Amino acid sequence: MQRRHLIFTAVTTMLVLVSAGIGIGCTSGSGNGSGSKGSGSNLGGGAGGGAGGGVSAAVLSPADAAKLARTGGDASVRNSGVNAFGQPVSGLTKDELRAFVVGNNFFNDNWVTAPASTTGRDGLGPLFNAQACSSCHFKDGRGSPPTEDNPTAKGLLIRLSIPGEDLATGAPAPDPTYGGQFQDKAITGVPPEGRLDISYEEIAGKLSDGTEYSLAKPTYTLSDPAYGPFHPEVMTSPRVGNAIFGTGLLEAIPESAVRGFADPNDSDGDGISGRVNEVWSPEHKKTMLGRFGWKANVASVKEQVAGAFHGDIGMTSSLHPDQDCMPVQTECLAAPNGGEPELDDKKLDRVDFYTRTLAVPARRDVTKAAVRRGESTFKALNCSGCHKTNIKTGATSPRQLSKQTISPYTDLLLHDMGAGLADGRPDFLAGGTEWRTAPLWGIGLTKTVNGHTRFLHDGRARNVTEAILWHGGEAESAKKAFVGLNSRDRNDLLAFLNSL
Repeated sequence: MQRRHLIFTAVTTMLVLVSAGIGIGCTSGSGNGSGSKGSGSNLGGGAGGGAGGGVSAAVLSPADAAKLARTGGDASVRNSGVNAFGQPVSGLTKDELRAFVVGNNFFNDNWVTAPASTTGRDGLGPLFNAQACSSCHFKDGRGSPPTEDNPTAKGLLIRLSIPGEDLATGAPAPDPTYGGQFQDKAITGVPPEGRLDISYEEIAGKLSDGTEYSLAKPTYTLSDPAYGPFHPEVMTSPRVGNAIFGTGLLEAIPESAVRGFADPNDSDGDGISGRVNEVWSPEHKKTMLGRFGWKANVASVKEQVAGAFHGDIGMTSSLHPDQDCMPVQTECLAAPNGGEPELDDKKLDRVDFYTRTLAVPARRDVTKAAVRRGESTFKALNCSGCHKTNIKTGATSPRQLSKQTISPYTDLLLHDMGAGLADGRPDFLAGGTEWRTAPLWGIGLTKTVNGHTRFLHDGRARNVTEAILWHGGEAESAKKAFVGLNSRDRNDLLAFLNSL
């Protein structure tokens, strides 16, 4: 009874904090729905266009400025502090707030090895990458690869596969020894799969106005493999954790709208051909539209949560009932578990609800002249061709996510981003050079919330400028236009992105 009372007291206290507008967060991690399309990119890319010199913008009325700032519609929140990504959407009922707080708790707490006295929190591993969701999504934001400043960062993992696909689902075929994800940590008595080493090559360049820059090209090495050699044709794909706020809104975008953005055959001949990914849904046992993940390889928030618990933390659920152990990993197979499944449906639903109801931070400085000019340049370079705005969500629950006009700055489509960003690893329909257009909302608060400015799928870009300069493929012409900007237009564009 004493332990139950303490848990209730803690939850009640957090409900008061949420109701008062105090962020909980993590304590550890121009589209219009009309079918228009354009260049895809991980950040700031687009189909070509002018250099944006001399662009101007009309003065905004206070009402228009307030509307422009609310990129998440009614699911927006005015918070630009360290907990900006961890706020609930406003107007949740008492029961919904309780579900949010409990889900936040499961998201942040470290899971432990089974068996343990804390039976509700055990089941970690046997093989894993992190002990908590927030390890990779610090304060509900972006993960970071290990760096000189933070060599122990846990935000990056390596996906594995070999040529071919699962005949039943179409998913990438796993490495026969190491599975679909390289797991560098393990519980006592189970050997971790090995060690990840990262080295960088600096590539120097110069913008048209003479400004010099350098891009860091990473090389990933999987060292000390504990279970024998990798398959000779193993393919690897580095991934950092995405920011998770606003995902409920992205899930609520009608499938017809996403498909309407696509132009897989480049029917208008502009060199831009966004396309959808079609992925297997373990919940619904059928192929569905992919929305989440760096290659849009997951259909729903719930499946993203369950997949991360399985691959990253090593915990089974109703969607992934088998331990993530390959046949040769005998110690892994023999290790005790935390139940069948280890993450029951109630806990899974709580984390799903928490993730879906994280509010989108409102934009800042939308009336500043430089920001307004930068937005015009963003459109002139046709970055808005894939980083879409003014998309309407469909009917869903809770009501705060339903029928909202949102500006996530994504089309949720796959785009060829060129050889420079290629991982060479297919994922369902996604090819080795294709990536999902990354949402840009909240990007200007990354430094404030997450303490870094690492961008793109593996965090190689050390700032927004580098992220843009890595663009190629369908976004090559937009990158060249960015390189050709004068310093004022370039700084205005960056000011606009920092306002998101």
